[in-house]
Amino acid sequence: MRHVIAILLQNEAGALSRVAGLFSTRGYNIESLSVAPTDDPTVSRLTLVTTGTDAVMTQIISHLRKLIDVVQVEDLTRGEHFERELLLLKVKATTSQLAALTSLVTESAGRILSGSLENFVIELTSSEAQVTRFIAQASQHGELLEVVRSGALGITHGTRTVSQFTTA
Repeated sequence: MRHVIAILLQNEAGALSRVAGLFSTRGYNIESLSVAPTDDPTVSRLTLVTTGTDAVMTQIISHLRKLIDVVQVEDLTRGEHFERELLLLKVKATTSQLAALTSLVTESAGRILSGSLENFVIELTSSEAQVTRFIAQASQHGELLEVVRSGALGITHGTRTVSQFTTA
């Protein structure tokens, strides 16, 4: 099963490397990884997507909590959460493909950042499944030149925040 894990991490040299190393040494795959500082410049928020059984996820989270740089860990998929991914897509289109491509962007609530036929740049924020579907549909209306995906970002639903979860 696919899991979205939120990790609060000390914003220090080598911290991200230690998290990635934990996955590597145990043979777990990271499907996507996004990290940036929080409102506290000493703490970064890392959102990681991986797959595994509940037993494997319990083990991964236990190992993550033992890392010295890790402040907090939460498997967002264990509760209600919002999840989004950013897509930047560069497409080469012909004049005859332009109307269909523009319509697809509008229907998907995307934005056109550059409307040049030689490098039509689209921005879309949506779920992973919808981003994947959009890419497939856009490829039918032009030549995909470049695909840039942020990977999943997630946040808990409701008033609780990841920093409020206990590490027990």
